[in-house]
Amino acid sequence: MSETKNRPYHHGDLRRALIDTALAMLATDQNWTFTLREVARRTGVSHAAPYKHFQDREMLLRELARIGFVRLGECMAEAMSQDFPSTRAQFVATAQACIDFARCNPGLYRLMFSSDADKTIDPQLHDAAMDTFAIPLRLLEDGQEDGSFRKVAIRAQAAASWAQVHGLAMLAISGQLLEEKVGAEPVQGALDVLLDGLCCSD
Repeated sequence: MSETKNRPYHHGDLRRALIDTALAMLATDQNWTFTLREVARRTGVSHAAPYKHFQDREMLLRELARIGFVRLGECMAEAMSQDFPSTRAQFVATAQACIDFARCNPGLYRLMFSSDADKTIDPQLHDAAMDTFAIPLRLLEDGQEDGSFRKVAIRAQAAASWAQVHGLAMLAISGQLLEEKVGAEPVQGALDVLLDGLCCSD
């Protein structure tokens, strides 16, 4: 078998092939220290080929982060769409979906919230991140409307909720949710405390 046939890329969508290779490298190494040259080599194309689609490594990283936010949003939206006995249960499932996504994609999740994923210079990345943030925001709005959550500033509730869930996700993928520190069920316990503050008194 020739060297060409051993290469992962032969023809078709070069941009997609480069992204898939970079995502696989990110999943394996859980970091993004790779270069465009290394991505090209593993894709099986020339060193110059990536520059047809990505002017530099940072542009590729921002695209990976955008994809991450889209996938995270899909996971959270799917969880949110299930039938639940209460808005509180729906909130827990949606938050758990975010934490599970982080656990399954630690490298990608870290990249999404890193300085290398600069949302101020990439409108598509910014929009993907905001679309994902809108999911818990919509859930909080629904909860206020049906009387499940306190009617206070919705953005403040959203910020507190996002900070809690994101913090739990980062602690989880860093191996910091140790039983001797935070108990046997730290995620559920922390979400219960958060929801006790969000929910209206009976």
